[in-house]
Formats: sequence, structure tokens, C-alpha cells
Amino acid sequence: MAGARRSVIGDSPQLLTHYYDDARTMYEVFRRGFSISENGPCLGFRKPKQPYQWLSYKEVAERAEALGSGLIQQGCKPSTKQFIGVFAQNRPEWIIAELACYTYSMVVVPLYDTLGPGAIRYIVNTADISTVICDKPEKARTLLDHVERRETPGLSSIILMDPFEKELTERGKRCGVHIQTMQEVEDCGRESRHVPVPPRPEDLSIVCFTSGTTGNPKGAMLTHGNVVADFSGFLKVTEKVIFPRQDDVLISFLPLAHMFERVIQSVVYCHGGRVGFFQGDIRLLSDDMKALRPTIFPVVPRLLNRMYDKIFSQADTALKRWVLEFAARRKKAEVRNGIIRNDSLWDKLFFNKIQASLGGCVRMIGTGAAPASPTVLGFLRAALGCQVYEGYGQTECTAGCTFTTPGDWTSGHVGAPLPCNLIRLKDVEELNYFAAKGEGEICVKGPNVFQGYLKDEEKTTEALDPEGWLHTGDIGRWLPNGTLKIIDRKKHIFKLAQGEYIAPEKIENIYIRSDPVAQIYVHGDSLQAFLVGIVVPDSEVMPGWAKKRGFDGTYAELCKNKELQQAIMEDMVRLGKESGLHSFEQVKAIYIHSDMFSVQNGLLTPTLKAKRPELRDYFKKQIEELYSSISI
Repeated sequence: MAGARRSVIGDSPQLLTHYYDDARTMYEVFRRGFSISENGPCLGFRKPKQPYQWLSYKEVAERAEALGSGLIQQGCKPSTKQFIGVFAQNRPEWIIAELACYTYSMVVVPLYDTLGPGAIRYIVNTADISTVICDKPEKARTLLDHVERRETPGLSSIILMDPFEKELTERGKRCGVHIQTMQEVEDCGRESRHVPVPPRPEDLSIVCFTSGTTGNPKGAMLTHGNVVADFSGFLKVTEKVIFPRQDDVLISFLPLAHMFERVIQSVVYCHGGRVGFFQGDIRLLSDDMKALRPTIFPVVPRLLNRMYDKIFSQADTALKRWVLEFAARRKKAEVRNGIIRNDSLWDKLFFNKIQASLGGCVRMIGTGAAPASPTVLGFLRAALGCQVYEGYGQTECTAGCTFTTPGDWTSGHVGAPLPCNLIRLKDVEELNYFAAKGEGEICVKGPNVFQGYLKDEEKTTEALDPEGWLHTGDIGRWLPNGTLKIIDRKKHIFKLAQGEYIAPEKIENIYIRSDPVAQIYVHGDSLQAFLVGIVVPDSEVMPGWAKKRGFDGTYAELCKNKELQQAIMEDMVRLGKESGLHSFEQVKAIYIHSDMFSVQNGLLTPTLKAKRPELRDYFKKQIEELYSSISI
């Protein structure tokens, strides 16, 4: 394919499909770790204020086989046509349920409550799920609500990880759903053990429903080969620097319903390492990390930003801040020279507290799912004294398709193509992006690219072209050093009344750099001549920022202050100018909203992307008032 680029790492002209000959499916990946670890610890969990308790590889494998055998005893088929729902927070039983499916060639379908009740109903019906394994009785009740309303007629069995009251069993009986504990199903499987029916690389392993910002979720179909290819690409890139070891420990807190966490976990299992699960409360994550002392820490940028803000909020005088920045500059100079360490003088004086808050043993951080700020990445690489990698991708290419090349510690890009895929840029004429200039829509092809969306030909054809290229909807630019920079998003483009195309996310990514701004939604449509914005100020930063400009008051009072609103907008417009925005791309009026957009209030997707149609409807009145207040 003309213009396609590939990784320079790798010794074969073919794209990488697997790293180890004996690990080509997710079942084999686990078996490999089992034999390497010589039955070492595998899955860890903890109760409040207690040390971690561990299940060994043998216990996990035996429980998975028992659970799988129990499912077969109860009428499930050991085949890729059998879809099993898993509806739970991260915990050892999640992995045992997943491995049970893989041991008998069944397919896992994660359900997660942030998708909302309509989505759960849609997934259960679309994937023909008759059995759901869930963690808590509340989730079983949610599922029974659908059955009672005759919305999910195919659901006939719920298996619970946690104990539950007898009334739940009775309620299930009344609507024809068999409810039992995971322990009961495992016991049943032990009594009538079935020989494993391992899958092949081309067999389906998981249907991962992604939260669309509009409409129903789409079920991305991923094979065992897709997942293995993706994590093999990651292994190949990092093999000389960070090679996974049997003593590696990963902290699991990012949702297992998303592929990013699962791919990194697969790497750990494949090498006989350990995975410890957080207690389920993100506020206790630091406490869990101190108890677990992980070596591998997968994160999302929002968490990195929080760490960064917390560090700087503790440097509460000008002198402390200056000293912290000076120490960071000294360490950044080392990083630029390829030295990454956590035992320098600067570490002893300043950074060892930060490192200790993560357990003191982290040797690799991987971030993905959204763009990370170059400032934050650069600082944390220095302060944490460990490798910090950034990747880019989406569920449709399993997780990642580009990744930081070890040794390249520059920021502001998402790395180079992984050895398991090609990347090319395609012209987007309406936005003046042309591949000949090294810009365009990012397209991906390779063994990590999904098989299509479950029972959705139309969306599959939109995403996958006849040659097998995945069209991501993201706009990228090749940088001179061969890395890719994400510069725009194709999907949310609209025209203003005079015909100019607007890509609001590009504008939002510029405005978000304004100190007092925590969140921003830029709105416009083809009936209007200009843009307006909804701004949520940062409750920690904004009062101090306002005070320097002579504005006093509580956070709530400041949010209503019209003059402060004007000052915030001027700061955003200044950043817009510096970043080369055209005047028609700048907002002409903003409304200050004091509550954060969140998954809970329905304004963000589970991966924390803005739900634009919902934001538009939610702020309909304010948007109308902004337009009527300005005449241009």
C-alpha cells in the first residue's frame, strides 16, 4: 500500500503475529506463564488494611477448568458460538471466568454499568447471552429487571461471585432465571470434569463493546490472534529495555472491560508474573500500591495529571516551586541523555516520596486511551525515575497500533508503528489534510485489526475497507523522526453558517491548556456564524488564578462572576491565537458551569470522552442564551 509505514524494529518482512511459538492464543499465553512460574503466585487481592493474598497459577488454572466444566454441565457449548457475559469490577474471579471461557473455546463479552441500562439490554440481546457471571447482587438485580420487563428473553442463568440472599434466588425462579454462586458451578464442574477444548488463533476470544458517543455500543470482535499480535508488538518494541520478568507485579485498576488493561496483563501472565487487584475504590489506589509494590503501572492521562497537580500543589511557595522545577530540569537533562534512574541526589532530596507513594518499585508506566500532556509526561519521566511509554490505538486494533520507542523520551507524539501493523494516512479533503504533506486520517492494517462489529454490517463497512484497512477517524501527522502526532478528529466535524469546517476537539485541546479551565465543550452548528463554549473551571486552580486578577469569593461565587468569565475567555482566546486558530475557530462567548462533566451524569463515556449530543442537549438553554447575547 502506497505511503504505508511500518516499524523499523523486527527482523522479518512479515508483520509480527506472535512472539513465542508456544503462545499463539490467550489459553496458551496463560499455560506458558503457568509453566515458567513453576506454580508461583498469579492473582492477588486484599481486604482493607490487610496484606495481599495470592492465588497460585495452579489454583487459577484448576478453578478456570472447574468453572468451564460446570458451564458445560449446565448446557453451555464448548464452542466459539457460545458467548458468556462477565459483569464485574476488576478482581481475580474476572480472570478466572475469562480463562474458563478460553479453556473451552467460549467467547467473553464484558458488560459494564457505566454503559447504562439500555446498553446492557442491547448487548445481552445482540450477543445472544444466556449466562452472565457477575460480582454483586445489585448487578444481578439490574439484569433481573430487564428479564421481568421481558427485554432480555434469552437470559436464563446468573452466576454470582459474592454471597447473596435467598430472596434473589426466589425472584430469579419467578422469572425463569437460575441464580447460583460461582462456587456451586465450580463444584459441579469438579464432579464432572471436561477435557479442555483449546481455541485456535483465528477463533473469536472476546467481543468488546465500545461506548459510542452516539447510538448503541458497537461490539468489536477480536480473535485470540488479534490480542496475541498486539501484545507481541509491545514486547518486540520493549524487548531490549524492559523485558517482562517472572518477578514483575502489575496493579490492576483500569476497567477489564477495555482492551488496554487486558493487553498489558496478558504480557505479565505470559511471563509468569503477578497481577494484584485494587480494592475497588480509586481513592485507595495509593494505599493498594504501597501494599503491592508493583513494577508495572498502566494508567490513563487523567491519573498522570492528578499526580502532577498533587506534586505541585504541595510546593506551595514560590521558593519550593522553583527548587522542584530546578530538580526536575536536572533529571530531565539525564533523561534526554538516555539515563533513567531513581537513585540520584535529586531523587534522594525531592522525588523519593513521590516514588514511595507508588510503592517504590515501578519500572514501567504505560499510558493510553487519551492524549497525555507533554509537560506532565516530561516531568513524571524525571520525577518517577522509570520508563514512561505512551501508546495510541483503539479497541478496533485490539488496543495499540503505535508506541513510544525506547530511548526516544521526547513528548508530543504517540510513538512509531508497532511491528504488528502498518499505518498510512489518508487524505481528508474537507479539512485540507493531505497524505502528500504527511497529514491525514490514520488507517491501520495488520494481525491486530479486529474482525468487524458483531451483527452490524453497516458500521463494519464504515470502519474496515475492502483491503482490510481500519479507518480510525483520527487525524495524524508524521513527524520528521518517524513518530505519529494526533492532531485532530474527523468524526465531530461540522460546518458553520458561512461554510467553514470546524473540528471542535482540536479547539478544545488548545483551550484546555488555560490554567483555570478543567473541562470545555465547544459548540457550533451550520445555522450559526460563530462558536460558543461551556467551561467548567478547575476548583483547585481557578480561585488562586482569579485572586491574582483581583477577583475574590468562593468557587460558587466566582463561577457566577461575569468579569471573571470574560478574563477566562480572553485567556483561552490568547492560547488559540498562539496555536494558530483562525478567528472563526475561536469562541465568541462562554458559559461557566460549576459541576464537572462525568460518566455518572451521562456527559462522558466510560473512557472519559465527551458525549457531544448529550452535552448539546444538556446545555441547550445556555447555548441559546449565549447566541442571543451576541450580535456579529
